Amino acid sequence: MKPVDAAVIGGGILGCFAARNLRRWSISTVLLEQAEDVCTGITRANSAIVYPGYDNKPGSRKGEMTVRGNAGFDTLCQELEVPFNRCGSVLVTYDGETLPRLWKKWEQGVQNGVPGLRLLTGGEAEAMEPMLKPGVKAALYAPSTGTVNPWQLGIAAFENAVKNGAIPLLKTAVTGMEKTESGYLLKTTGEDIFCKVVVNCAGLSADRVQELLFPPSVRLHWDGAEYLVLDKQAQKPGRIVFHQAQSCGKGITAIPCVEGNLLISGVRKPIAAPYATTPEGLRALYAQAMDLLPGLDLTQVIRSFGAVRPNPYRQTGESIHDFCIENPAPGFFSLMGIKTPGLTCANELGMYLAEQTAAYLGAERNPDFDPHRNAIPKTEDPEIVCQCEGITRSEILEAIRRGAATVDGVKRRVGSGMGACQGSRCSFAIEGLLEEVRHGAL
Repeated sequence: MKPVDAAVIGGGILGCFAARNLRRWSISTVLLEQAEDVCTGITRANSAIVYPGYDNKPGSRKGEMTVRGNAGFDTLCQELEVPFNRCGSVLVTYDGETLPRLWKKWEQGVQNGVPGLRLLTGGEAEAMEPMLKPGVKAALYAPSTGTVNPWQLGIAAFENAVKNGAIPLLKTAVTGMEKTESGYLLKTTGEDIFCKVVVNCAGLSADRVQELLFPPSVRLHWDGAEYLVLDKQAQKPGRIVFHQAQSCGKGITAIPCVEGNLLISGVRKPIAAPYATTPEGLRALYAQAMDLLPGLDLTQVIRSFGAVRPNPYRQTGESIHDFCIENPAPGFFSLMGIKTPGLTCANELGMYLAEQTAAYLGAERNPDFDPHRNAIPKTEDPEIVCQCEGITRSEILEAIRRGAATVDGVKRRVGSGMGACQGSRCSFAIEGLLEEVRHGAL
């Protein structure tokens, strides 16, 4: 492969937005992902929340990017044709001892410039969200909070990056790196790649990727959470509901998703295996969900899953609370342990990395950059493959044409298998279409 200006390692939502924003400049870009598709790691198990910015320390990079990223989400999702719902959120507390934390979040939000932030009495919160258990002491209302489908957003950014000239190399893992006089040589499971700049967005492996060339500086410790997905028919709150718990600062979260489902997120905890659930964790989640929203019909649960996130620590053991962007050598940038609100800030982080890269390379703006990406359109094809979600054969074939290589890849692009039966009726048919395409029959 001929040399490129920049190599992005990792095809999660951060890598996809990094590649997209690098192409805003005249920077030749390659995106490397070890899986057969993008957005299959941290991005595929996510709370889907676009945060308002009151959780972050005023003056921090994370706080500034969150407020700015949130404000730009309507435009971003219009450009990429991804559904976005600015539904708002309420953070509720039932314990007087947690009220100072609530007030502190309000003060931080005001300092950060979060729009419309308002403290509510318990009665105001219960009137706003009648499903809440009575007895709310106080609440924090943030109208700018929203929800988006994380993997649809990441895939849309990927498609737009490729449309603008980024070169995708899937099923390609980086196995080694060398520093040269004019850049970096990446050893991969495919061909070697020479580049002037490396952008490390390798998610859970970002520390190990950086350590292929540099001494250890940041170590990632994983934790996780468990989730419940309720059917679209289930009664749900109109806004995202955060429960401020006494012991850990935040309890469970109820999230009305853009697709119409209700997502219940549990408290963070150490994990035994990525993306796995536990009987104990699910029992606790069920109990806490019923405690917060007593009228919730948990017979409407159609799926449970686990999520994982990387927490960055210095080698000294000190926890890093702001976004950690390492620059161990000229032309080498690492996003280390980017967690909540990483989804909110994915585009902002991508723009930051692109600007740093452009300044390092002396690159000019790309006059041909087109920010628009066309979503897969709904069709009138009479052959409906996914009955629950009304997904047609034509839509599935378009998802495959755009890069879906598995049943899950199709699901992430068009929403098949997301309904009450969770793919039990359509998965076999979708696999059949994938096989036909693989063998050139379609």
